[in-house]
Amino acid sequence: MARIRFQQNLDDLKERLLVMAGMAEQSIQRAVEAYRVRDLSICDLVDRGEMAINRLEREIDQMALDLLAMEQPMAIDLRFILSVIKINADVERVGDSARVISDRVRDLQAFPAAEMPIDIPRIANLASGMVRKALQAFIEGDADMAEAVLKMDDSVDKLNGAAHYTLLNLMKSEPGVAPQALNALMISRALERVADHATNIAEDVIFWVRGADVRHNVGTTTGNNQRPGVASRQ
Repeated sequence: MARIRFQQNLDDLKERLLVMAGMAEQSIQRAVEAYRVRDLSICDLVDRGEMAINRLEREIDQMALDLLAMEQPMAIDLRFILSVIKINADVERVGDSARVISDRVRDLQAFPAAEMPIDIPRIANLASGMVRKALQAFIEGDADMAEAVLKMDDSVDKLNGAAHYTLLNLMKSEPGVAPQALNALMISRALERVADHATNIAEDVIFWVRGADVRHNVGTTTGNNQRPGVASRQ
């Protein structure tokens, strides 16, 4: 009976994290839409969403810490809880990035609209896709899928680098649109950070499933490619 209750608590922890992740992903989509249409009412939704995400982050951390203190889990269950704590922090920072974008949209209202020679929605789609895939890897306990997320990060980095170069040149050649270009640059950077958080989530999935630390390309992928559910044992 105690084991069944423990597994239910793990399921509840996972479900709560996924709810929070869905809110963070929605916040990014809203923030980018606010930039596209210059709608401050959407920024207000992002702000309210961030407050809800922050509340959930605290609740999830407390749930995880309670499980560590009361149950003293071993092996894969311990790795799962530790991974949830780390993923929780990265999901909250995705919400923070959405807030950064919405703040930049507000700043842009003080200046005339100006078309920027970069594709913010494309960068956002790639970064959000990484978050979605990393979370799917978490849901399925799929380390191979998580590894695929790590390989996607280069594409976002290249797009952000190209945007940085393009916008800096634009600020030099057309000083009149420098404030708009600077805000667009900061939005691109925020989206690149979203991709970084997706990479962190993917690394934590690999740690949970395989017990391998692949941060900074250190550690080896020990163990097999088993796809454990929350109730798995080792």
